[in-house]
Amino acid sequence: MRLNSERPAGTGVILVTLVVAALLEVVPLSDTLNWVRPEWMLLVLLYWVLTLPHRIGVLWGFMVGLYLDVLVGTTLGQWALAYALGAYFMQAAYKRMRVFPLLQQSAVVFLLVGSAQLLAFLIQESVGRTFYPPYTILYSAAASAVIWRPLCGVLRWVQLRFLVR
Repeated sequence: MRLNSERPAGTGVILVTLVVAALLEVVPLSDTLNWVRPEWMLLVLLYWVLTLPHRIGVLWGFMVGLYLDVLVGTTLGQWALAYALGAYFMQAAYKRMRVFPLLQQSAVVFLLVGSAQLLAFLIQESVGRTFYPPYTILYSAAASAVIWRPLCGVLRWVQLRFLVR
């Protein structure tokens, strides 16, 4: 019999942070600002994989990506595959990532977000639905890398405040 204190807590809080990130993904922005929109859902997912690798992993990445596919109306499975791979690479390197200094963490996030977006772009290209030039991937990846540390601070506060473990 498991005691209540042994049960993992905070799944609802994790889901709420992902829903807030989903809202930030679909907030209407001007065309100029839309190019530099950070990948909010991927950043939140990467934070939870980094913090709780024993609970949040590839399956969560796949499900969050599938949710984003449905939310924004892209090719079904494009973000699911990209987020699952991002979660996999973060889970594989979470011990090193935790001890990296700020600049290195941001560089890793830049590479993960850029890779996920490149994969999504290639899937869109293969089905003939590309509406943007490929170099715009760099804008969003750079914005995601810049926002990574402030977002980690906010999510860390949420994690401590609501006892997510």
